[in-house]
Amino acid sequence: MPKKKQEDNRCVLLGQNIKKLREKKALTQDELSERANIHVSYIGQIERGLRYPSLKILFRIADALEVKITDLFEDINAKKNK
Repeated sequence: MPKKKQEDNRCVLLGQNIKKLREKKALTQDELSERANIHVSYIGQIERGLRYPSLKILFRIADALEVKITDLFEDINAKKNK
């Protein structure tokens, strides 16, 4: 069971990174969803760590944010146990 909690924490951190990058670009969830061709509610669920996006979706989000996909994972390993 602790492994599941750790995985969930990483998804929350991934979502927080996506939200931070989106806000840095001054984009709303609607604007990001339109750019990435992903439903706005799915963007919100990813940002809250409730959904586990596929690699394909993460590439679309990174492209829409005009960042490297690795930027979405920044500091996740350093923060995973917090």
